[in-house]
Amino acid sequence: MPEEDRCEQSEALFLEKGASWYWLLVGPGSAIAMLAIQFKSGMGFQPVVPLIFLVLVTGFLALQVKAARIHTSVELTRNALREGTEITPVSQIVKVFPEAKHRPKSGDAPDKWQSARALGELTGVPRGRTGIGIKLTNNRTAQAWARKHRELRVALTRLVEGEDAAPVTDDGGEAWGGTP
Repeated sequence: MPEEDRCEQSEALFLEKGASWYWLLVGPGSAIAMLAIQFKSGMGFQPVVPLIFLVLVTGFLALQVKAARIHTSVELTRNALREGTEITPVSQIVKVFPEAKHRPKSGDAPDKWQSARALGELTGVPRGRTGIGIKLTNNRTAQAWARKHRELRVALTRLVEGEDAAPVTDDGGEAWGGTP
């Protein structure tokens, strides 16, 4: 069975979609703002410029949101961890390292896992996300990542240590049934 199918067939223990389609409302908002500027300046109703704003802003944001939903989404099921388009079977995750002690400007040496490659097809941990150190089979180290990294860390740790892997919230309590 392909890895993609295994990830989709199991209940999501953790899910981040990457970006919200609500961002597309900025396009109509920019068109309305342009219309308001026209009326306030005494130009009257001239729809060409607001329509251009509507199409360009909405189109550009649609591309950005679609890319974010592909490349910065995270899904953890009982079988697999998907970071962007890369799927890592949970059976390959041996350990979840403790949260990093090192702070960027403190002068302490960073934990070794912080220089490991980030899972996914991006070159590093995406902006706005926090890395989670994991040890993989064959003595490999990598970084999982998520915006709600504490929730992912709790769910991953429960899964790897064989505890009850129910969906979790940020405070460690039971969650919403698998969907944020």
